[in-house]
Amino acid sequence: MPRGPLMIIGGAEDKLRRRTILKEFVARSGGDRARIAVVPTASSLGHEVVEVYDALFRSEGAAEVVAVRPESRDDAHDPALVAALAGATGIFMTGGNQLKLSAIVCGTPLGDAIVEAHERGVVVAGTSAGASIQSSHMVAFGVGGSTPKQRMTQVAAGLGLLESSVIDQHFDQRNRYGRLLMIVAQSPQLLGIGVDEDTAAIVEHEPARDDEDGVGERQVLRVLGRGAVTVFDPSRIVTNAFEAKRSAPLLASGVVLHVLPEGSAFDLGSRTLLPRSHEVDPEEVAELAEAGQDLRRLARDIAAADASPGALRRRLALRTKKPIPLPQNGTTA
Repeated sequence: MPRGPLMIIGGAEDKLRRRTILKEFVARSGGDRARIAVVPTASSLGHEVVEVYDALFRSEGAAEVVAVRPESRDDAHDPALVAALAGATGIFMTGGNQLKLSAIVCGTPLGDAIVEAHERGVVVAGTSAGASIQSSHMVAFGVGGSTPKQRMTQVAAGLGLLESSVIDQHFDQRNRYGRLLMIVAQSPQLLGIGVDEDTAAIVEHEPARDDEDGVGERQVLRVLGRGAVTVFDPSRIVTNAFEAKRSAPLLASGVVLHVLPEGSAFDLGSRTLLPRSHEVDPEEVAELAEAGQDLRRLARDIAAADASPGALRRRLALRTKKPIPLPQNGTTA
């Protein structure tokens, strides 16, 4: 069975109006057959956060919403909580404190159950803290700013659903360019992914044609929402991160930058932008078809050179349903 999609949400997703991202999550989880497990461990709120998402997901048609909330690593070993994920078709991790979430969940039976659910095809989504924990490396905490500086952030282990990567959220809104650049400067094997608010990076495995081996598989990131996903590829970076002192600005030259708005697709394996699919507006198609018919009729009329002016007037009047004007001089055509 193919691995399920990841929905990496940059936080502050629309909950009041169009709910584009939440609708997409419920639809991918099975629509009216969706059984969604909400993991609110990162949140400092109590039952309120679960009640909010319960109401939202049910309003979009989900059949069942259950809370899976470990508050300690002992809780994350509880077989009853682990079993609650067994029948889930979608897992949603809320925002809050990502270091708390990873400290409680990563490396436990519950964390393993989330990874196993992803591998058997379950949709795994997370917003804010729940987005950061999906990568192999996770921003634990740190300050904002556009210039990368030594020690401006700390990194912890994530669930590793998205390998060889580090994810940051609220990216543009909280000016987190510098801290993500700092991480990739220190660890150039990682792909840096920053996700704006009310925006989702949806990662799926898709079939791909390989010239040598036939049909293979590629991991594709697609963007949904009103912001953008920013990708830092440090494969060829030149940096002084290994020798910079304390909070000194870092050299980061040669980083390839990709800013991906909604509709963009990015191959995470080759680290290349994929061609945008062109969607055709049905109304535009209908207008073009009608214009083509008019042109063909006009061509036939022009070709009918032997027809009298009166015959052409009658033909046009029948098509437009307009009355036929009488000749001004009183003669017949």
